[in-house]
Amino acid sequence: MLQNRIIPCLLLKGQGLVKTTKFKDPKYVGDPINAIKIFNDKEVDELILLDISATREKRKPNFQLIEEVASECFMPLAYGGGIHTLEDARRILKSGVEKVIFNTAAWKSPEVIRQAVNEFGSQAVVVSIDVKRKLLGRYEVFVECASTGTGQTPVDFAKQMQELGVGELFLNAIDRDGTMTGYDLELISKTLHSVDIPVIVAGGAGSIADFKAAANVGAKAMAAGAMFVFHGPHRAVLITYPTSISEDIC
Repeated sequence: MLQNRIIPCLLLKGQGLVKTTKFKDPKYVGDPINAIKIFNDKEVDELILLDISATREKRKPNFQLIEEVASECFMPLAYGGGIHTLEDARRILKSGVEKVIFNTAAWKSPEVIRQAVNEFGSQAVVVSIDVKRKLLGRYEVFVECASTGTGQTPVDFAKQMQELGVGELFLNAIDRDGTMTGYDLELISKTLHSVDIPVIVAGGAGSIADFKAAANVGAKAMAAGAMFVFHGPHRAVLITYPTSISEDIC
């Protein structure tokens, strides 16, 4: 039986790592290079790094920092944030990153996604789907750091990305981000059953029980941020990655 994938997700703002709550109120949690070294020691299987300020600041990814992080990272690394062109993706992948994660560009310029798949292969292209729960329980995809609604449901958007050849989706519940109150299981179930490609679920993990709950509705890959960086009500520190989680939830 294949193990479930548990993936630490680190948020980059400027030169430092932060953690947000519902995509707001970023709190500094440490230096990215030091964090990578800690996760190397914990023998993490893979890692996600997202620059949450690149698109908001209308700038390119910090290619120099990405290269430094990739050179220190002993596990597969996926990077997202500020990737809007094929050249952006090409440069990031050449730096040693295994996967590029598109978000706003997937909505504004879907042809770029198709081109990236054709050049780099499906396995190297991930699309992040940030979702808010609206009135009456309706879900809507948001882009541009969760500031712009697209009018699309996550199910429709996920299907569109699959048709473009994307190899994996990163499904993030904005309302659960940083809350450690559990994943949005309804969102996960609806989206997972609409596509055939792998989906990494994110937003709300706070315990092993949350991973198990996501696995019970079909999730095979679960990302977590606050659970791995927050310890105590007012402190932010990198904490031990529980390497036995995958075995516990299989």
